[in-house]
Amino acid sequence: MVFSSIIFLFVYLPIVLVVMKTSPLKLRNLFLFLLSLVFYGWGEPFYIVLLLISTVVDYINGYFVYKYRDQKKIAKRFVLFSIVFNLGLLGFFKYYDFIISSLNGIGFELLQPLGLALPIGISFYTFQTMSYPIDIYRGQAEAQKSMVSFGAYVAMFPQLIAGPIVRYRDIAEQLVKRDETMDKFTQGIQRFMIGLSKKVLLANNIGLVFETIKSASSSQMSILTMWLGIIAYGFQIYFDFSGYSDMAIGLGKMFGFELLENFNYPYISKSITEFWRRWHISLGSWFRDYVYIPLGGNRCSQLVNMRNILVVWLLTGLWHGASWNFILWGLYFGILLMIEKLFLLRRLQKAPAIVQHTYTIILVLISWVIFAFEDLGVLKESFRILFGFANVPFINDYFIYLIRNNFVLLIVLIISATPLFKMIYQKYIEGKKLEWITPILILGGLILCTAFIVDASYNPFLYFRF
Repeated sequence: MVFSSIIFLFVYLPIVLVVMKTSPLKLRNLFLFLLSLVFYGWGEPFYIVLLLISTVVDYINGYFVYKYRDQKKIAKRFVLFSIVFNLGLLGFFKYYDFIISSLNGIGFELLQPLGLALPIGISFYTFQTMSYPIDIYRGQAEAQKSMVSFGAYVAMFPQLIAGPIVRYRDIAEQLVKRDETMDKFTQGIQRFMIGLSKKVLLANNIGLVFETIKSASSSQMSILTMWLGIIAYGFQIYFDFSGYSDMAIGLGKMFGFELLENFNYPYISKSITEFWRRWHISLGSWFRDYVYIPLGGNRCSQLVNMRNILVVWLLTGLWHGASWNFILWGLYFGILLMIEKLFLLRRLQKAPAIVQHTYTIILVLISWVIFAFEDLGVLKESFRILFGFANVPFINDYFIYLIRNNFVLLIVLIISATPLFKMIYQKYIEGKKLEWITPILILGGLILCTAFIVDASYNPFLYFRF
């Protein structure tokens, strides 16, 4: 089940809201847990078992870590067990086939791939449950007494499938007591509709442009056509993922939860370092706190610090997918961040803003080429086209046709990737006390999104596969 579906919008969500708002306060975590399991198991009920096993194992680990918090050696064993268990679970389902296929490809044909389907959201909920005993061990959280409340935290459907990655310590108090006010509920609806509009009206439509270019014949291809395709993909993945995060944050508000922000207009960044402070914030902060800092962070020699950055970005690439292109993608950003840290960032900050923005956008677009094509042969050919090493023209009629048909959409996408619309809303609607316009915008957005969903044959969530 996805948020941008008729069954979710007009069946599942209304039922959940009615149940949650009419049930006694002490039972709301239980109902949230059970209803979230229904949401998760809608497409593949079997994988509910994995989610429950992960929940129970880390609940028990957290209990014993807290019990032996004054005996660090014993507590540490339970933390290590949690790490090994969660990474083992993630590794088996996500990376087993990749590893076996890679070994087979170089002649080590000892085993065969199993062809297992990747459990949806496993990259997100394993990181969440793994952080729970670690935070207790560090003294940053206390053990949750109720397994039901812990289960509600792990399975909470707004953020279960594609984040943001919610750490237990950030939500522990809200599991016990949270403010479910009408004002927060209204904010939640507004935020949800912003995310739904991003996904349905922007991401899906520009995604069709990318798919069209991706499947174009060699006679239709030109250098600018390929660049347009990568720009389209860059917009698609941003509005798809940030739209999902907006919907998750909005749904959280409807139930009284405050989930952390996951995006902050990354395409206005002036460096790669800044880009990764604005993009997928919850993942970046997770790797910072649980990998980068424990390795020594930047409080070490320059050589060790470079190693730490490279390790983090190798793992970040692997986290996104079991394919060589994701490893290359992670290493690409790791190398760029090392170069910026060593010398480039200081020099870049002295350059005009337009130079900083151009530098960042070009490098980010190149990264999306690596990210988009898992087939290394296709990836290589795409780069040949992009940089003029293939036998294709610089511009052709097909590119002009695509630009003419999608010009307005591209302008809307560019503006929407900046804070401009938010600033206009705050100044001319909130600033002039015209909040009565907001319900009209929300209703209009819902009607428009529903029309697009009913008519759409293309409605993927890109980050579901991670």
